[in-house]
Amino acid sequence: MSSLSDNLFDLVIRNVRVEEDGALVDIAVRDGLIAAIEPNFRCDAVSDVDGKGSFAFGGLVDTHVHLDKACILDRCSICEGTLAEAVRETARAKSGFTVDDVYERAARVVEKAISHGTVRMRTFVEIDPRAGFRSFEAIKRIRADYAFAIDIEICAFAQDGLTNEPETLAMLDVALADGADLIGGCPYTDPDPEAHIIRIFELAVKHDVAVDFHLDFSLDPNRTDLPAVIAATKRHGWQGRVSIGHVTNLSALPEASVVEIAKNLSEAGIALTVLPATDLFLNGRGQDHLVPRGVAPAHILAAHGVVTSIATNNVLNPFTPYGDASLIRMANLYANVAQLSRDAEIAEVFDMVGHSAARQLGTPYGLAVGSEATIILIDTAGPKAAVREIGRIVAGWKGGRQSFHNGDPQIHKPHRQCDCPNQAITCMTELSDPV
Repeated sequence: MSSLSDNLFDLVIRNVRVEEDGALVDIAVRDGLIAAIEPNFRCDAVSDVDGKGSFAFGGLVDTHVHLDKACILDRCSICEGTLAEAVRETARAKSGFTVDDVYERAARVVEKAISHGTVRMRTFVEIDPRAGFRSFEAIKRIRADYAFAIDIEICAFAQDGLTNEPETLAMLDVALADGADLIGGCPYTDPDPEAHIIRIFELAVKHDVAVDFHLDFSLDPNRTDLPAVIAATKRHGWQGRVSIGHVTNLSALPEASVVEIAKNLSEAGIALTVLPATDLFLNGRGQDHLVPRGVAPAHILAAHGVVTSIATNNVLNPFTPYGDASLIRMANLYANVAQLSRDAEIAEVFDMVGHSAARQLGTPYGLAVGSEATIILIDTAGPKAAVREIGRIVAGWKGGRQSFHNGDPQIHKPHRQCDCPNQAITCMTELSDPV
């Protein structure tokens, strides 16, 4: 019996596992913090929840999503399915965005993400002469309104270039002084990628914020801005504060070359995010057979010290015309595309939407006595089963307060009549009962 038996807790979640196929334990919460993780202890609690054998963990972390341009399929055309078309169509559409419009669409995605167990996300927000600050204002409202369930950080993002549009640079500067958490660039859309990188780092240094680049979105290994990003990271002493997303041309390299690049990224402290849904959809459009996957091998990079994550990117727009903000589904997709099967590989994939993703964002993570009581339950025996089965998210708490519950699944089996000795009585039995 626990020494805590005479104490009153705000919440106790009973009968959960905190490691793969582990013994059942109870998690006690007081004042928004985890007070105990013990098997079978007695105590009183304001709220007492039966976890029914679920796996309890610190929640999912989405390192790369675009809330501002989600759910715009109804105002865009997709004829080519290419990156150039997606950039062009979105640039045209965003000139018509309003604050309320962006808020409503972003809220739809955020609520789905919450119900799928996401507790933290980094969203890119495009700030330029077409979007103005409208999307930025909407996402700041989203960040505040949904803080009860999810922590959202805002990356002020230059999607359409800087050297070709100098006014964007000044607008990004304003956003960083007005609530944006970090700066993001996209060198491959700029006529002068190296100058783009330099200017993004100048803003990062001025405001002392992290940097996140969309990088090398092609299948041509010879067309790369990665060396310039690595050099700038070291020059500014920004190790551990730089992330890169996509880098799909790594998928076109032999493993030995990827390993060399991994060593350079690890040394520079640069994290990498893969976006399987978008990278699969947009790449390889010039081929009608043996279409390349175009997904960077994050597991190889991770094996050589790179902090890696798997993320959503876009939902229902020209970059990705489907999606539901489920990171467990995205983890399963990556494992399938990368042809991973071993237990250690699958566990690592789960890590890329959990602990490793949190490391990329520089935030604490995990269930431990004294940590914030942000707890998600998933209806599996552990992380590996969650990825293999696309495990069902059950419920979640943030700071000890319940933020959502997805209900219990119910199967309603039909009944059948059976022959009974007393013919005056009609006996109904479940189909699963023995005859």
